[in-house]
Order: sequence, then structure tokens, then C-alpha cells
Amino acid sequence: MRKTAALLLSLAFPLALHLPTRAQAPVHYTVAMPNAVHHEARITVTFREVPAGPLQVRMARSSPGRYALHEFAKNVYDVQATDSKGKALTAEKPDPYGWTVAGHDGTVIFTYTLFGDRTDGTYAGIDSRHAHLNIPATLAYAQGLEQRPAAVQFQLPEGWTVASQLKPEADGTWTAPNLQYLMDSPTSLGPQQVRSWQLQGRTIEMQVLHDGTPAELDAYVASTQKIVQEAAAIFGGLPEYDFGRYTFVANYLPQTSGDGMEHRNSTSLTSNRPLRGPGAIDNLGTVAHEFFHSWNVERLRPQDLEPFDFQRANMSSNLWFAEGFTQYYGELLLRRAGVYTDDEYAKEALSGIVGAMLLSPGASRYSPVYMSQQAPFVDAAAAIDPNNRPNTYLSYYYIGAANALALDLELRSRYKTDLDTYMRTLWQQHGAQQNYAPARPYTLRDLQRVLGQVTKDTAFAGQFFRQHITGHQLPAYEELLAPAGLLVRRARAGQTTLAARLQFNPDSTATLGTTLLGSPLYQAGLDREDVLLLLDGRKLINAKEVQALLAAHKPGDTLPVEYRSRGLVRTGSVTLQEDNALEVVTYEQAKRPVTRAQKKFRAEWLNGKAR
Repeated sequence: MRKTAALLLSLAFPLALHLPTRAQAPVHYTVAMPNAVHHEARITVTFREVPAGPLQVRMARSSPGRYALHEFAKNVYDVQATDSKGKALTAEKPDPYGWTVAGHDGTVIFTYTLFGDRTDGTYAGIDSRHAHLNIPATLAYAQGLEQRPAAVQFQLPEGWTVASQLKPEADGTWTAPNLQYLMDSPTSLGPQQVRSWQLQGRTIEMQVLHDGTPAELDAYVASTQKIVQEAAAIFGGLPEYDFGRYTFVANYLPQTSGDGMEHRNSTSLTSNRPLRGPGAIDNLGTVAHEFFHSWNVERLRPQDLEPFDFQRANMSSNLWFAEGFTQYYGELLLRRAGVYTDDEYAKEALSGIVGAMLLSPGASRYSPVYMSQQAPFVDAAAAIDPNNRPNTYLSYYYIGAANALALDLELRSRYKTDLDTYMRTLWQQHGAQQNYAPARPYTLRDLQRVLGQVTKDTAFAGQFFRQHITGHQLPAYEELLAPAGLLVRRARAGQTTLAARLQFNPDSTATLGTTLLGSPLYQAGLDREDVLLLLDGRKLINAKEVQALLAAHKPGDTLPVEYRSRGLVRTGSVTLQEDNALEVVTYEQAKRPVTRAQKKFRAEWLNGKAR
């Protein structure tokens, strides 16, 4: 419908596309940190050439890459407004999210204090060491002026520099062509350590705040370079970054929260893990995932996220592809870049994807499209009422990655093509054309159509989408992985389990989390917040004691249980089950013979593609 409306508009008013427009005065921001030690910034916004009538100044309620409401106005206070002559103006609040400023002379100078003490991809983190600013959480804007360019002046403490995808100008400001680009530009302020390199005529740079050594950063950057090259190989080259530059805006300090957030020409990377040891691999996984997003979701973009609306929750039916396929490729890039071995990739990546898909109650009940539509309720959305998501939901990251894995293997086995080709074809048709925004965002129907083109089998494409994308049929991973010499098996075969989350209490009881559909305690009629008093006549002292009790029994044994439920003490019986946790291993690790054909299939899938 939106395409049709746009077409009719262009036919009815063809000359409107060519009318010259008068340059509008940019919105100018000044960001200062006089009280950074107490997590405050003082921000001034100057709106010039404001149309007559009240100006509606807003803080965003949502943020690109996040789909829930976050109500950033809650951290804004000490608001003041003046006109061009310094006359005080009244800033009234029509609602919780903004201010109405009336009586101006065509200029409104709007000043406020921002509190920010969460360093991640969604909020603002400010302290004496740094400031990591997600722009929707930081900068106010005015309704009706969204198409104006913006210029930001950062007043920096000694030794601090700016890391951002905003365009640096000769006058010291950092600019954006419009509000959408401004809001999509995370910015880090601090004593950045910079590493940059050239690839395919573009500048790739890492601007990093961390407590490690230069040698640790060098090693980390070397791995990142391989990941970047492998990602580019999938799509046949790097995107045309708007200013010829892609920036990893990275904050690896102790006070940061683990997160990664994709943006058009940059990514925000935050973690308190160091750039050495196991933490480095976890951090590189985020690097790979977020860099893949510079194609998938930033330029190869779902139509139902265009344009992003900063005043509401943004729902998409396509996050299983935008985030889930990216989740699959993020892990695959680690293998192709040599960060993982085959055995490590199977254990660290495939086991989690396959296990989540096959064992989650939600995945067998609801489709990836449905899981995508749940994002406004689960994507860092805060709520205090209980829910039943353990039984109804599997993250669109995992359900999407699981279907990407299945599709990749099926394409390789049945059609002599692969998911790389599918992604590259989608990119050529729906991602390559850009002008600060995608020219041809895709629909669900487009994703199915292109799959039919790549396979030359539209019936297969339709069936795959009906069964696995709008439906919820589980893939047959044992069959799909076998040609690569990979085995799906029980990780703890023969061991008994309660399949329950237990919180152990000082009085040797244990409180239950949500009990899973089909689990022993669910079948026995126990529910969340029930308190186990005795199991098999024994108190529940700690996890080690419970494991010892279970080890003394076999699957199918029935044990008496005494528990307290909503104030009433009850008795019952629990039938133990075999632990159904799954793992994926190579045939070599499983001591199975592996054929030359299986080795070839696996190598063509997992080995690096960059030249």
C-alpha cells in the first residue's frame, strides 16, 4: 500500500520533485560536561528561523535498533528557554515527553541538564573518564524541523576526542544531514585510542576506550580486520559509507554494560570484558554481528521500519531476518576469520542455536514472524508484572539464526547454492541503492521472491516460508548437518533432570522460576514462586546437593515432593526425565568416520572466503 500511494503521488504532482527548496537554518547543539563526575551534561539547542507559533521540543521515546519505549525525557531537568535576545520563554509540558515553547522571535535557545549513567547502546553514560552518548537519549529535537541539518559542538575536557559517524567539519562541529542521521549516530567522548586502515577505498577505524595494553588492542584490531574482510566477501564488497568511513565506537571500560548497537556508518560496542582472554572472543562476536548489520538492517532494511518513528514503539515482522540472520552470520564470520576452529564453532555457536530451537516451548508454538512482532515487549523493555515467555517465546535472534542455519544447509545440499548467494542477491536488489536511506526497503514477500530466484524453485521458496517463517515447523537438524560431518546428540545422555530454575533459600528450601511446558515440575502441577520444601524426603540445601540426589536416580523414577504454593503446603510426586540438553559436535570429536565429501562440504561452508 505504501508503494502504491507513493506512485500515485509522483504521478499526480510530477513537478513537485524538481522544485528548488530554500536552505533551512541548521539546528545547533552544544554539549558540555561541567559536572561529569556526577553523570550530568549541560546541553544547549539553538533553533533558528522557527516558523510562527509555538515550537514543540521533544525527547525521543525510542531509539534506532531498539524496538521498545525507553522514555528518555525522564533524565532531563533544569529546562530553560530564551529567544535570540535572551528573553526568558515559558516551556510548558503538554505531555511527559516534551515541551511547548511559545512567544519566541523566530529563535529558541533551549537548554537542559541530562543525567546519564548507563553506558550501552541505548542510553547515555557520563562520568569523569568518558561519555558514551546514544543520541536519542541525549539530544532534544523540534517537531517540524526534522529535515534540517544539525551541527553539534562538543566542549571536551583536556585529552578527550570525539568518535562518531557524524561528519567532522573545519569549524570543529560534527554534522548530520537530517534528524534521522543525527539520531542514528552514537558518539563517544574520551581519550580514544585509534587504529585505522584502508579497504576497498574506504577508511575503517576503531576508536577505543579501554584499560588494556596497546599490544592487546593491536591483536584485537587484527582479528577485526579479518572479520571485516570476510563480511565484505559475502556481499561482494563494502557498502558506500556516506562519508567514506566506518567507525567502531568502542568502550571497554569496567563501568560499561555489555551491548552492541548497529548504525549506518558505525557501531556502538560496549563491554566490561577486557580485550584479552575469553573476553576478547565474546567482544569479537559482537564486532562481527554489528559489522554485518552495516549491510543487513542498516541498508538492506525492512520496509516496516522505514522511517523510524522516535515517538512510538517500532514493530517489525522481519527481525527474524534482520537480527536472526545477522546472528547466524556473526558466529559464522568468527569461524571464517579463524577465531574459531571447527570444533569450537560447533560447540560455541551451533549447539546454542540448535538447542534453543529444538528445546524452546515457544519455537514449536509460534513463528519467527510472531517472535519478531514481540520485540517492543522484550527488547530491553522494562516491566514488573510476571509473564509466561519461557513457554511462549524464543528470541528472534535465535529463531532467525536457527532458520538461517537450516536454509544455508538446505541450499548447499539441494540447490548447489548457499545463503551467501541469497544475501548477496537481496543486497543487489534491495540494499545497494542508497541516499542516506535505503531506496528499496524489502517486505516479507520480497524475501520469499528472491529465495525463489536464487533456487530457481518458487515452490520451495513458498513452502519454506509457509513452514518455517510464517509457520513454526522445526528443521530436521540431524539430517541437515550430517553432510558436513556434524552430529546432534544429547549433551548429558542418561542423566536425570528436573529441568527447573531453582533459587536456594537460607532455610534449605528452593523457590521455583517459571516451570517449562512438559518438564517434571510442570507435569506435577508446580508453578513459579512455589517453594520446594522436601524432595524425596530431603531438604534442598544447594545445587550440588540436588545434583547428587538426582544422580542417585534414573529417568522415569518418581519422587515424593512437598512444597508450599500460595501459602498452602501440598504434597505430590515428580517423575524425573532424562536431561534433553543438546550439543553439536564434529564427527571427529564423536569418534565417527568422516568422508572426503563431508570434509569438502564443511570446508566450502566454514572456510574463509576473503582473497
